[in-house]
Amino acid sequence: MDAKVTLSFNAQIINRAKQYAESQGISLSRLTEILLRKLTSGGYKSIEDFPVEDWVNMVSEGEAAYITRAKTSKQLKNEFNNSRRKKS
Repeated sequence: MDAKVTLSFNAQIINRAKQYAESQGISLSRLTEILLRKLTSGGYKSIEDFPVEDWVNMVSEGEAAYITRAKTSKQLKNEFNNSRRKKS
C-alpha cells in the first residue's frame, strides 16, 4: 500500500534527481522509495555508513525493481473520495 508524504529539498537537487530517475526509467517517488528501503533495512549506524555507490550501481544496472499493479477504478474512486473527505 502506497502512502503519500511531502518533503522539501533544494530545487537543484530535485531537478537532478528527476533527470536521473527519468534516465533510469523510474519515477522520482520510486527512486526515493528504493533509497529509503535500502537505507532503513541495512542496519547502518549513521548516514555516512550507507554505501551510496553500491546503491547507485544497483539502480543503474537494473537490479532494483519496483513492481506495482494498476489500480482498479474502484480503488481510484475510493482514493479520490477519501482525499476529498480529508479536505473538508
